[in-house]
Amino acid sequence: MLIRNAEKADIPTLVALRRAYLQEDLGPLTQAQEAALQATLPGYFARNLGSCLHAYLAEDAGQTAAIALLLVSEKPYSPAFPTGLTGTVLNVYTRPSFRRQGLARAVMQHLLLDAAARGICRVDLKATPMGLPLYRALGFTPPGGDYLALEKYLK
Repeated sequence: MLIRNAEKADIPTLVALRRAYLQEDLGPLTQAQEAALQATLPGYFARNLGSCLHAYLAEDAGQTAAIALLLVSEKPYSPAFPTGLTGTVLNVYTRPSFRRQGLARAVMQHLLLDAAARGICRVDLKATPMGLPLYRALGFTPPGGDYLALEKYLK
């Protein structure tokens, strides 16, 4: 098994794994969603990979088996994130035929080491029930403090 950082040449694989993740998470994509995915994702990865987005791949016998994405944000100084750099983990996904082999753990460990080397001081994620035991074992905890996380969709 090889764990590595994705490169621009991997963009078709990144798009395919994002599609697989979305279909497993949300169910089959509509034709409009599939068209939007094809129209936007290759350009998104081309613009952002290696700068504010890092992708980590697990390969087994030449096949891409697992992926995790790290979206990096720079924020103004706070004691909660003294370097100003934080990361959000997205799209942790292992192809079904490769599950239960420790690949998600290996990809996440690689992601966390790389994030620390980049000066990222905090990493957050949203966990599925299937992923929660792994993330807890890796040291992730619910956010503390008095602030409640909220969101609003603008479109």
